Amino acid sequence: MGMSGEITALFGMRVFTDEGRYVGRVEDAIIDSDSNTITGLVIVDYNKALIDKSSRGVVIPYRLVRAVGDIVLVRDIFTKKRTPSPELRELVLGDEG
Repeated sequence: MGMSGEITALFGMRVFTDEGRYVGRVEDAIIDSDSNTITGLVIVDYNKALIDKSSRGVVIPYRLVRAVGDIVLVRDIFTKKRTPSPELRELVLGDEG
């Protein structure tokens, strides 16, 4: 399977932590064009109990991905709602009102 087939297979997948907590849904992927590797996943419909942001989506660094199958499993870096991990970068994709 080519790279584009692998990337499009991620779109719409639900993301959970390795502790079993729902994170959100993959909307897009960030690609490093020099190395042709995925560097991040754009997550929308994210769990507001884990990520306290008002943006439409967030980026989870791809290095946190543990496994991809029927779902995407990521390392649980989420702490208290108001204290996000420094590994989590926010990507503002647009305001929803």
